Amino acid sequence: MKVLLFCAKGFETMEFSPFIDVFGWAANDFGCNVQVVTCGFERQVASAFGVPVLVDRLLSEVSAEGFAALAVPGGFEEYGFYEEAYDSRFLRLIQEFRRQGKPVAAVCVGALPLGKSGILKGIRAATYHLGNGRRQRQLAEFGARVADERVVAEDGIITSRCPETAADVAFALLGMLAGPKMAETVRQAMGYRAEM
Repeated sequence: MKVLLFCAKGFETMEFSPFIDVFGWAANDFGCNVQVVTCGFERQVASAFGVPVLVDRLLSEVSAEGFAALAVPGGFEEYGFYEEAYDSRFLRLIQEFRRQGKPVAAVCVGALPLGKSGILKGIRAATYHLGNGRRQRQLAEFGARVADERVVAEDGIITSRCPETAADVAFALLGMLAGPKMAETVRQAMGYRAEM
């Protein structure tokens, strides 16, 4: 099974790399049939702080077909994150995953494009909690029931409130796709404590 990891311009590498590592450990060390495929609007995406990352596929080359789940790292407004994260083509892809009943996971402000797409209406969700709750208010404006919690999983959607939670989101997604036993095995092998 494949997980599509979307990289909007200005995404945070700390919120991106746990998906690569957690799913990589699951496949490499424990024989889990899972692979992460990265994608973006351009072949080379400038992440937050200007670090260039080469992605596997262009957004124009992918659809929800053939993927088991979608993962969305958050990013920095100062580096153009919302320019691509709020692009209608990406919002349609989010909606496509939701229509097909496939899990969608987002770290920190990665929840905001989910909200803008409309898939969080009436769903409990988390997003960045500092800055006087500005991002939480934006999430509420999209119709989400904002929860000030580290990680929230409801109805096949996983969201979280800050970069520090990225590994927990990756483990939660692995648990949805390969079962909680696999997620816990990989978590222990990588030395992570359960914080959810």
